[in-house]
Amino acid sequence: MNQLNDLDYGTPASESNQTVILEIDGAPVEVPAGTSVMRAAAIAGVNVPKLCATDSLEPFGSCRLCLVEIEGRRGYPASCTTPCEPGMRVRTQSPKLAELRRGTMELYISDHPLDCLTCPTNGNCELQDMAGVVGLREVRYGYEGKNHFDAAKDESNPYFTYDPSKCIVCNRCVRACEETQGTFALTISGRGFESRVTAGQAESFMESECVSCGACVQACPTATLTEKTVIMMGQAEHSVVTTCAYCGVGCSFKAEMKGNEVVRMVPNKDGHANHGHSCVKGRFAWGYATHKDRITKPMIRSRITDPWREVSWEEALSYAAGEFRRIQARHGKDSIGGITSSRCTNEETYLVQKLVRAAFGNNNVDTCARVCHSPTGYGLKQTLGESAGTQSFDSVMKADVIMVIGANPASAHPVFASQMKRRLRQGARLIVVDPRATEMVKSPHAAATHHLKLLPGTNVAIINALAHVVLNEGLHDAGYVADRCDTKSFEDWKNFVLRPENSPEATASITGVPAAELRAAARLYATAGNGAIYYGLGVTEHAQGSTMVMGIANLAMVTGNVGREGVGVNPLRGQNNVQGSCDMGSFPHELPGYRHISDTTVRSEFEGAWNVTLSPEPGLRIPNMFDAALEGSFMGLYCEGEDIVQSDPNTQHVTAALSAMECIVVQDIFLNETAKYAHVFLPGSSFLEKDGTFTNAERRISRVRKVMPPLGGKSDWEVTVALAEALGYPMPYSHPSEIMDEIARLTPTFHGVSYDKLDRLGSLQWPCNDEAPEGTPTMHIDRFVRGKGRFIITQFFASPEKVTPRYPLILTTGRILSQYNVGAQTRRTDNNLWHAEDRLEIHPQDAEERGIADDHWVGIESRAGQTVLRATVTDKVQPGVVYTTFHFPESGANVITTDSSDWATNCPEYKVTAVQVMPVTQPSQWQQQYSEFNERQLRLAAAAEERHVLVSK
Repeated sequence: MNQLNDLDYGTPASESNQTVILEIDGAPVEVPAGTSVMRAAAIAGVNVPKLCATDSLEPFGSCRLCLVEIEGRRGYPASCTTPCEPGMRVRTQSPKLAELRRGTMELYISDHPLDCLTCPTNGNCELQDMAGVVGLREVRYGYEGKNHFDAAKDESNPYFTYDPSKCIVCNRCVRACEETQGTFALTISGRGFESRVTAGQAESFMESECVSCGACVQACPTATLTEKTVIMMGQAEHSVVTTCAYCGVGCSFKAEMKGNEVVRMVPNKDGHANHGHSCVKGRFAWGYATHKDRITKPMIRSRITDPWREVSWEEALSYAAGEFRRIQARHGKDSIGGITSSRCTNEETYLVQKLVRAAFGNNNVDTCARVCHSPTGYGLKQTLGESAGTQSFDSVMKADVIMVIGANPASAHPVFASQMKRRLRQGARLIVVDPRATEMVKSPHAAATHHLKLLPGTNVAIINALAHVVLNEGLHDAGYVADRCDTKSFEDWKNFVLRPENSPEATASITGVPAAELRAAARLYATAGNGAIYYGLGVTEHAQGSTMVMGIANLAMVTGNVGREGVGVNPLRGQNNVQGSCDMGSFPHELPGYRHISDTTVRSEFEGAWNVTLSPEPGLRIPNMFDAALEGSFMGLYCEGEDIVQSDPNTQHVTAALSAMECIVVQDIFLNETAKYAHVFLPGSSFLEKDGTFTNAERRISRVRKVMPPLGGKSDWEVTVALAEALGYPMPYSHPSEIMDEIARLTPTFHGVSYDKLDRLGSLQWPCNDEAPEGTPTMHIDRFVRGKGRFIITQFFASPEKVTPRYPLILTTGRILSQYNVGAQTRRTDNNLWHAEDRLEIHPQDAEERGIADDHWVGIESRAGQTVLRATVTDKVQPGVVYTTFHFPESGANVITTDSSDWATNCPEYKVTAVQVMPVTQPSQWQQQYSEFNERQLRLAAAAEERHVLVSK
């Protein structure tokens, strides 16, 4: 876990099942057919010199440093571009090869600044290494000739520097941008001696299409592209492998360290989810962990109008426990509850739900995962028998047609989007079902064959129409259905789907999608081979979210697209541990492993392990907590790592409920919007300060490893343990590994999970148990978890949110690449340079009708409230639809979203809100009130810190 540099084999591994045997420097080597001579040599322990080659990119053969001799072949072929052949005899060292390599290095060095001692990559520079390897001792050409030493640096990007004077034009950065990222933002401009890497059309990096994923920086063998943190801090001295705490891709990183300080985050080439790739957030936006806004001292106050008072951990925990006991004594056992977060580890969320059930004595526990993906759990459980996605991310490389519904992976899951786009460049076809023209609809060298530009709220009508075409035209897999699925449910569903009202022609007036386009998309999905469906919050965050998930499962089953690689039903989880927080029993009706609290057998198992009697009655969901608070029966809340004020719908309803509570305990790293309504603040820890695991969107459990001590003195799991003990319920853990051991004992799908196994294998995909000791990449291979796949009738009902003359437009929401969720992390980084505010996208036609121009301030009014944003006039949205993000609290995006929600899970309908948009000249009343409240709360927090400084003096 502490190795800084990985072995680079020079070229990618061959996937061939056949092998060839050759001889390298007199020793036999057996390798897969198609392996390059360079890689074969590395496997044999012989490292051929190289500069343009790296095993994350296809061979290029430009640097001429990796020349070898092959018996019977003329000349000196490049080992990176020469495939191994049976019986081939290769020499990697000879006097002639040494002469050629030194000559090549002389040419490179003659136009390279000789500032190695002061260069930021000194000690970690491949050019420097290769000069030593080839034995360069002189440069016969001198250094006085024409050179690039005066080339101006590009410092525009906040995270890395481009110094063209050190560029050797190896093309690795250009190839990384093309092959790995798929953005095609870099090119080689000029010819001959004038050749240099340029971004865009000779633009700066910030002006170009560059998305700052870091692939170019990672690929660069010199100091041409260098992280500014490395320039400032120097080279790291050790590294620790951990897992990114942003989106649901779950990228593995090496945190490269100097002592307890992070120098840089480098994507781990052995990472099973990301394979050495990254995005701007995970690669660069980690500085929030040591931001000056971090609150590192526990604080308490009696009322939210009082100044905060910094106290010891003991006093804060004793006060919180005392308040919770007081509230229960006065209002009853069910008057308090807890909220877990998808940003916390599995172990932490497990402890919070255990605290609520065992120490609070009720089941009032819920999670932010319910407000995004609970319909996934419900819908897939009903149809397939397991409440999670069916595939690994790598499965997409075997898909022939990909359908993306209500998701924009390019912004929300960018590393997976790069892999998906790689498959599209190889020839897979793409269908996008989305109200907006997202980046997935058209990107460099990848475009959707069909874009079903539906109206928000009509998902179920679309999925029924797609299924109608499949069945009506006989495109379904009858053998698969007969063998794998429940016959009675299929016949009932078939009769429903084939009704005339579900035809594309009948639904076109509802969805806005032309019948011919929909029919073509259905035929493509059903007949192109392996069909994979990926979906996001544009599916789940609807009044019919659960219905739509079941509709997707219906369509996948009827076409035989479940149970092998390249197919499947794949929810793209938004946050780093959405899957895990659900797995860990964070719902009021389910214990870990999705087992109902009313099940006597299951409950008794937990009672025996926890030494308590558990309530068999499901507790309150978050919306029920709010309603009960306003009624006076729910008065205390423990909220770990979640910002419900900013992220939950109908903000004014949320804040009214919090204001009615008597004790709110918030555990977080910043004074977030919810903490401003709190009475106890317990300092949280960032992912860099904790041990544990995250579970990503493909059910992959990965280790999170502590790289620096918690700034507040305690990791999050230790805080929950201490609170439980203050309440009189001991939790005697000494390390998170012991918590995972308990999870494994009590959760069937986790029975085989342990830290030792994770350390050995790198990661595991659940189910991991006796039947699958090393995990399950693909679910439902021979049979569905529930036995026979169940088709469920998915009747379309229009959203309760209706457009009217007063509210004639539909607002839908989403994310942007540079920001994350409520923005608490990314807003405290230089990512703000790309996206410094939430904006309202509006179609030119709607803008013209209202006298709105680009950059104008506009008021957005719904039935729930009003806010003001700056307008972006764009045809990305269709007429009648407006769109915004929710990353900045002052924007008040959720002030206008209503409390309409999914019928089965209460997942809020963020994606459909009827609004009116008009030009305005001042902030909304809510924004003015928010500004005053925010300033007052920041002053109250600052007063606590000032008092602490005075006392300490």
